[in-house]
Amino acid sequence: MAMRRPIRLRRFRAGDAPACHALCRRAVHIGAAAAYTPEERAAWVPPGPMPEGWPDRFRGQLAWVAQAGRRLAGFIAAGRDGHIDLLYTDPDFTRQGIARRLYARAEAELAGLGLSLLTTEASLVAQPFFAAQGWQTEARQSVIRRGVALTNFRMAKRLGGCPVTPGR
Repeated sequence: MAMRRPIRLRRFRAGDAPACHALCRRAVHIGAAAAYTPEERAAWVPPGPMPEGWPDRFRGQLAWVAQAGRRLAGFIAAGRDGHIDLLYTDPDFTRQGIARRLYARAEAELAGLGLSLLTTEASLVAQPFFAAQGWQTEARQSVIRRGVALTNFRMAKRLGGCPVTPGR
């Protein structure tokens, strides 16, 4: 059931890493349940505690969280090279424009760095979202995580109105 609370965007802080990991786990195991098998979801985000290296995923990245009261509703992390590394929304907060707001914040900051091309590897769940934001699918991919093949899509978006040439 979607929760309706005022959402505030703010910069990611190092102390947010555990909550972001818990949110990522919920997004994958609940939010992506219709698109990926239990085996695929367990390979993507395994059960157990937050991996030791998880906080390092955010180091050097431009990252924001969407906060609803004391709870995180979503987060995004992007490299200064224009690669969107992480974008997740908690299943309790879907269909409220949170991913769109986080993405818009990231795109604006990346454009402000003078970047002309953004890239990502989007899941089966995220691919339609990115397409709706003007991204082009360059290739369907099969990536191996913990010995399990997962389907995702290599996608790109050219900033400034120039179309993306597939394969570039």
